[in-house]
Amino acid sequence: MSTPNSRRRPRGGRWLPRLAWFSLLVLLLAALLLAGAGPAYRLELLPLGSAFDMLRRGVYLSAAAAALGLLALIAATFCRRLQPALIGGVVVVATAAMLAVPWLHWQRAQTAPPIHDITTDTENPPAFEALAAAREATPNAVEYPGESVARQQREAYPDIQAMILDVPLNLARDVAEAAALDMGWQLAHNSLTRIEATDTTTWFGFKDDIVIRLSEDDDGIRLDVRSASRMGRGDVGANAARIRAYFEAVERRLD
Repeated sequence: MSTPNSRRRPRGGRWLPRLAWFSLLVLLLAALLLAGAGPAYRLELLPLGSAFDMLRRGVYLSAAAAALGLLALIAATFCRRLQPALIGGVVVVATAAMLAVPWLHWQRAQTAPPIHDITTDTENPPAFEALAAAREATPNAVEYPGESVARQQREAYPDIQAMILDVPLNLARDVAEAAALDMGWQLAHNSLTRIEATDTTTWFGFKDDIVIRLSEDDDGIRLDVRSASRMGRGDVGANAARIRAYFEAVERRLD
């Protein structure tokens, strides 16, 4: 006759559920580090170097959580324990989803040139005037870096060229301004032939500056754009992507 004490214990005992729940706890801690790094810097709670260290630790903890979750999943499957298997599977999938953005960012960093100042006119780039003082207070220069950067841009982003608008200058300026506002940029200067604005990134709050120049051309109104980061040697392709997105906004306005 069997007694409660003689019943067979589930395979895996107590350590398997504990392993699964521990992997989930590590994942939650990693998520807090990854999600909190940007706001901590933006709110001036941490310097930039410490915020990046926080990101790095979050990535390491995410990898540890994935390893623990995978171990729990495999062991629970072998021991036929449903709950630990589900928790382990959730941890593995959630970690992969959480690391997708940093992984893509790292991939882009490997292919993008180490430059941060992109313009549609590398021979006569639009100059910052209204935003010159703000840029002088930051690490990156006000003046365009020169031919070395221009060469790297032409090789990496051959599509970054001026746009020609077949409309009168007044209408071209109105379209250029409206497209800049559509992008969510904060305007610092707005005249008939030039617009200066600042774009603030969502997560870390980095500020990048844009100058838009309108000039009369034989084919219409030439629209040149320059987008430059205030800090950082490279921009991981962000400024080129910003110019492309702006030109798309201009085309939508023209339509």
